Amino acid sequence: MTAIADGPGGLSQPLETSESPEDGHYDADVIVVGAGPSGSAAAYWMATAGLDVLLLEKTSFPREKVCGDGLTPRGTRALIDMGIDVSEEAGWLHNKGLRVIGGGMRLELDWPELASFPAYGLVRPRADLDHLLVRQAVKAGARLHEQTSVTAPILDKQGRVTGVLAKGGPGADRAESSYRAPIVLACDGVSGRFALALGLQRNDKRPMGVAVRRYYTSPRTDDDYLESWLELWDGPPGADDAKLLPGYGWIFGMGDGSVNVGLGVLNSSAGFQKTNYRTLLTTWLDSTPPEWGLREQNALCPTQGAGLPMGFNRTPHYRDGVLLVGDSGGSVNPFNGEGIPYAMESGKFAAEAVVRALARPPGPAREKALASYPAAMAAEWGAYYRLGGVFVKLIGNPAVMRACTRHGLPHPGLMRFVLKLLANLTDPRDGDVSDRIITALTRVTPPLR
Repeated sequence: MTAIADGPGGLSQPLETSESPEDGHYDADVIVVGAGPSGSAAAYWMATAGLDVLLLEKTSFPREKVCGDGLTPRGTRALIDMGIDVSEEAGWLHNKGLRVIGGGMRLELDWPELASFPAYGLVRPRADLDHLLVRQAVKAGARLHEQTSVTAPILDKQGRVTGVLAKGGPGADRAESSYRAPIVLACDGVSGRFALALGLQRNDKRPMGVAVRRYYTSPRTDDDYLESWLELWDGPPGADDAKLLPGYGWIFGMGDGSVNVGLGVLNSSAGFQKTNYRTLLTTWLDSTPPEWGLREQNALCPTQGAGLPMGFNRTPHYRDGVLLVGDSGGSVNPFNGEGIPYAMESGKFAAEAVVRALARPPGPAREKALASYPAAMAAEWGAYYRLGGVFVKLIGNPAVMRACTRHGLPHPGLMRFVLKLLANLTDPRDGDVSDRIITALTRVTPPLR
């Protein structure tokens, strides 16, 4: 194999070949690049449908990922749909709802009772979660190659992706190998390196966030509510010299003697490009009660950070044989920064489109089936994410955020409506008045694509 110059995003430039899908040899029905929640979910659903799925992962499991580790009922449903045992006996910590702190108030909001979603959320270390998901995909029949780093797309003479180049994998000689398939799923996360190698850039006008998190030993480990701080201060709230910090924070009990603590900042915030997020996290935690233990001597790891690609900030979600799935396609919810359930759901949408496509011959009929994937994404979340983009711009103004916090939190009924909106938990057909209002809002809003 001849050497290829480095391209954008750390991947090599696409390799052009004269082979067409008709005369080339395929190593699988579909290749999935990345075995995070989106890749493992897509691989699971495609393998369950009988497709030969090759799942390529650059690391090995279990492996660490930066995450809040907390799941709303939407994430719980996605796991149940994949046949994952989410019982407490299987090691999951259940939570009842969300505790909101801000404006000098503390409000506990239980997850709503809905037909579409279970009434509980979950907490599990991300390293465990991803390992469970990829094992479920393998159990369904997907072939997993760990320590296999994709280096470039392979294109046919029409410019369609028909495979990938990769280093590592079986044999462990680190030689570059080619893998061929008629369809490739890019599930490589926030970096979007595979998409970048194809010239698919991020849309900077759409929301983006940054989150940092750290684990601490803490007596708050068994908390049965996820806790969200809408105001972060560099000292005791209300003190004359206390300053409001950009972003919002969380404290999630892990049930094992530790807590996951973190904060997120949106690109609509004036401090987005100027903030040292690790210092910001420490500054906030130093203002919390000492008995919580959120101090340096109780830290279990360094502070780590990651980007939050929101609101479809990379599109199109399908082009020339490649589907962008999960974070690669900017599927994080801009209202609350939640990514795992949307990664898993987008994986299922992609799998459904691929199964339909591969039941048809190459050509217009197959392309029509593959185009149903971005259509499904737009229909499911396009309008909701557009509303989320407006929300991100509003709360980027500290004065607006303070007003919403101080005037909203004293009204539990309003906050229950807000919880449903932010967590995207509604029954569109059989819900209550708040469900119908949210459904009406999304129906009249033009969807993002």
